[in-house]
Amino acid sequence: VMLSRILAFGFISALYRTATIRPNLIGTFSAGFLLLGVLSLPLLAAASFGVYLLFFADTVPLSVFAAIVFAEALLWRPVEVALIVNNGLGKFGRAALLAILATALRALGAVLFMFSAQHSVWIWSWFYIGANAASLLIAFGFFYPRQRLRLRVELYLRRLADSIYVAGAEVLFYLQMEFDKLLVLAIGGPHLAGIYAIIMRLVDLTAIPIRTFSMMLVQRMMRAPELLSRLAVKSGIEGGVFAVSTLALLTLGIVLHFFPNALGKNVAEAAPLVVLAICVPGLRNLVEYQAELLFARGQTLVRALNLGLLASLKALLLTYVLTTILDTPSLVLSLNVVFLLLYLASTLLTYSAMRKPAKPI
Repeated sequence: VMLSRILAFGFISALYRTATIRPNLIGTFSAGFLLLGVLSLPLLAAASFGVYLLFFADTVPLSVFAAIVFAEALLWRPVEVALIVNNGLGKFGRAALLAILATALRALGAVLFMFSAQHSVWIWSWFYIGANAASLLIAFGFFYPRQRLRLRVELYLRRLADSIYVAGAEVLFYLQMEFDKLLVLAIGGPHLAGIYAIIMRLVDLTAIPIRTFSMMLVQRMMRAPELLSRLAVKSGIEGGVFAVSTLALLTLGIVLHFFPNALGKNVAEAAPLVVLAICVPGLRNLVEYQAELLFARGQTLVRALNLGLLASLKALLLTYVLTTILDTPSLVLSLNVVFLLLYLASTLLTYSAMRKPAKPI
């Protein structure tokens, strides 16, 4: 997923802005995405090979790794382009239908693999490629807006730096999401890493409605950058994000208290600890929400720098907590403080940047 963000040097962000603000230029920017997608292939291949040598050379054959990157970056990422363009156009129903169909096809691929004669990773990668290829055909055959492709290189060059900043920010975002799990594994061991991963996956579930809201707010801010100029509006939205996120985790905690196996046996062990992280979803989702505000205002370089600083701060705070607190319930409870400090740092960085004028899109 992280490597797929390199495709087209992040030009998907420019395509999303175009769909939201100037939909008549979708054909022009789609052509730009295809052109930059081809030009980005050597960088994508080099980055993928570097990641393979660093993390997977001893565990996964290169052919399997290449097949998975191909499926994720060159098949699934364009499906996400179709989703993003439809969302930018305000066609949320079509985007949701495409997401459901694509997810169903991937699930079907997993079921077919389960009934196949061989169950190697290599065979699974072909089922994965097939499911994503089918999703791609459906996405561009039935859901992508019909416009003539026109190349206008001067337009792409003007937006290339902004796109690269967005791609860098997304790579940092996904990197820190996975790096903290590796950090817990390295310092706390596999048992604690498993508990941490389960809790953070449950936290991810609470972000689903928040991301939908953020997407719609971002579209409005692209058209009206001063939408959040009043303190009451800022505070009200952030309070709502925190309340919805906290209520969602509390609901999950109550369900798991009475039905520990509701989400599977693996989750049952972490079920008693979920409520201890009660503030984590709200604080984490607020950090993500604030990053989207900078994207909406065109402050993409600042956004990338902020995410880099927050990733470093998160690593330092987690290292301190993991090396000083040995009791698992106390450690989970301390995550509330870790994410509170991250939120305060994000708030300072984000709203300081928002004092400057928004960049024209």
